[in-house]
Amino acid sequence: MNQFRRIFACARRAQVFKRRRYSFFCDIKSKIKMTGPISIAEYMREVLTNPKGGYYMKNDVFGMRGDFITSPEISQMFGEVVAVWTLCEWQKLGKPLPLQLIELGPGRGTMMQDILRVYNKLDIIGHNKLSIHLVEISRSMSKFQAKALCLPDSVSELDETDDNDFGCYQKGFSSHSSPIYWYSDIRYVPKAFSIVIAHEFFDALPIHKFQKVGNEWREVMIDVSEEESKQLRYVLSRNPTPASLLLTKEENKRNHFEVSPQTGIIMEQISLRLEENGGFALIIDYGHEGEKTDTFRAFSQHSLHDPLIEPGTADLTADVDFSYLRKATGNRLFSLGPIPQRQFLSNMHIDVRLKKLLETRYRIEEKEHLISGYHMLMDKDKMGERYKIMSFFPAVLTEFLQKFPAVGFG
Repeated sequence: MNQFRRIFACARRAQVFKRRRYSFFCDIKSKIKMTGPISIAEYMREVLTNPKGGYYMKNDVFGMRGDFITSPEISQMFGEVVAVWTLCEWQKLGKPLPLQLIELGPGRGTMMQDILRVYNKLDIIGHNKLSIHLVEISRSMSKFQAKALCLPDSVSELDETDDNDFGCYQKGFSSHSSPIYWYSDIRYVPKAFSIVIAHEFFDALPIHKFQKVGNEWREVMIDVSEEESKQLRYVLSRNPTPASLLLTKEENKRNHFEVSPQTGIIMEQISLRLEENGGFALIIDYGHEGEKTDTFRAFSQHSLHDPLIEPGTADLTADVDFSYLRKATGNRLFSLGPIPQRQFLSNMHIDVRLKKLLETRYRIEEKEHLISGYHMLMDKDKMGERYKIMSFFPAVLTEFLQKFPAVGFG
């Protein structure tokens, strides 16, 4: 009887979920019918972050059971290498305290969990001098992160208008009593010396797409088909849009390209923070340096998916333009990279870490998992070449970094 009830409950939840998705799809089509075609940027915002049916606003979307898997989920070695890199650069700059560790889009909290384990193991930062700040728009995902990172019963929800923690909506403590805070926007994170980490964060930010028609730029929009199916379709704007007039001025090499204004805004905020308060940033993502054109796509169940079908059920993404990240910082920051992930991890001696871990594992399946994860991170036909890593430091450190280069980028 209990088994029957569980099956019935699962079926009922599936029906509710299906109706909710259909309602969300209808809402998008109704909006287009009332206001006309919408930009891909607006479509991405709705599909990914709408409170009603947004993809990232639901439960866990990461890992083998989700729609995609990230490097920290593949192997603990990835987060450990990132931790070592941050500590090396922090020590090189004189070990400034207090230290804020900021992660944009922390996923399940897996990478931060690995980073804190290394920090605690090496014990070179006083726990009362370290604070962790997570920028996460999904309250559902923040619960997963809190479970992974915080002591039981230490997590509390906060009023975002509270004077003491303005903009912070959740707070907890790690196993070593370091405070962990959650924010919906990096602007709310306190100003102090900070290490900023963004892993597969910028690829999910909304993009505008443009196509050159003659001598004019037109924007690629999303409309409702006039056919009986009434499905979504791509169309070109009839005339230049405000976005095409504003965002295409410096493009003279491609006839089709994508740009994310929100990425530019966030990079500007990071550059101001690092310039005024000190610190550095590490960005890891798949992308290019301004040469690619059409990279907008969707993933569902680890496979490519039509971005316009069943919005809200698949992840929408576009390759990161690293040259745009650099440009958005102006002259405030000095950048290194991007370099392929395999080069960075190799320079950081991930092979030595793999050898050490294999020596401490006795079960064959554990060793096989470590070796498989290593190849997934490093091989050219997997993540090794596709993912790139880039770092940013205050421009005032340019001469210093030329003399003492950041580890991993040499």
